[in-house]
Amino acid sequence: MSLTSVLTFLYSQLFVSLPYPKTSYAGKTIIVTGANVGLGKEAARHYARLGASKLILAVRSLDKGATAKHDIETSLPLNSCKPGTIEVWHLDMADYDSVLAFAARAATTLDRLDIVIANAGVAATTFRLTARGDEESLAVNVIGTFLLAAALMPTLKSTASKHAGTLPVFSVISSEMYAYAAATFTHVSFPDGAILSTLSDKTANANSSPAAFQGRYPLTKLLEVYGVRALAEAHPAPPYPVVVNYVNPGLCKTELGREVMAWPFILMRMALGRTAEQGSRTLVHAGDQGVESHGRYLSDCRVQEPVAAVTGADGRVAQERVWAEIVRKLEEIRPGVMRNF
Repeated sequence: MSLTSVLTFLYSQLFVSLPYPKTSYAGKTIIVTGANVGLGKEAARHYARLGASKLILAVRSLDKGATAKHDIETSLPLNSCKPGTIEVWHLDMADYDSVLAFAARAATTLDRLDIVIANAGVAATTFRLTARGDEESLAVNVIGTFLLAAALMPTLKSTASKHAGTLPVFSVISSEMYAYAAATFTHVSFPDGAILSTLSDKTANANSSPAAFQGRYPLTKLLEVYGVRALAEAHPAPPYPVVVNYVNPGLCKTELGREVMAWPFILMRMALGRTAEQGSRTLVHAGDQGVESHGRYLSDCRVQEPVAAVTGADGRVAQERVWAEIVRKLEEIRPGVMRNF
């Protein structure tokens, strides 16, 4: 990590004041994934406060989602959130059938869909495989996220076509930690067409200690960056009717890093971390941006350039490789799903 990166991080965490959301979301339908805790719940609270007509809390545990719904509703002024505004829907990002079922439900029951905040994520410190044989953080943060984008895209595009002047947004919650992975990621060390499969190979990851495996979360964030950039380049806006961007909320005091027991990280988060409410402002901001944010990186509530390791020649090659594998994986899960874009 360069001195410039350290100073930029410290300045952002200590001195940047993030704008408090004030935009009205009257008439809007919004989905927030991972909305039962942390950034997702606080973003949902903002949307409810600002008059969203329908707010979907997409959660793995319906009980925890119901608790979050009650907490949001009772925290707001009386009558500011109308009965029936907030709904709790099941979504398990590690279960691709659940992702597809969620999107199918949205397509059949929602009159419109304006904003999707793809916040659900996991920062695993041990190698775990899902039932489909994919490493958990890769399944949730990367494969499940882009599967959700593909599956929801027809509903988002339909909203744009039916409501003149509407520009739906699918925002992926990323992390500045992608830059640390970008500095060390060597795509040439992976066999052709086998980046994702190698990352999910039990034998190849057998000797990953918890300390070593902590690099997996930044790597999944880097793969997200490659994916969003490639998707936007393949479908430039305009004329593409949906904005897809990715946002860094900064280091926040949330449950995301609950598996990380390293004292340096714990102390740094205590000293420098934003509150969940502060971090959630970046999510709300990202969901409100226009075509200028399509395929772009948002940090501190403004568009910024990703690091040179991503935008340079080798980064471009890595992006092409990663995106080709994501596309192939999504087509394996649901043949024809890429046509949704």
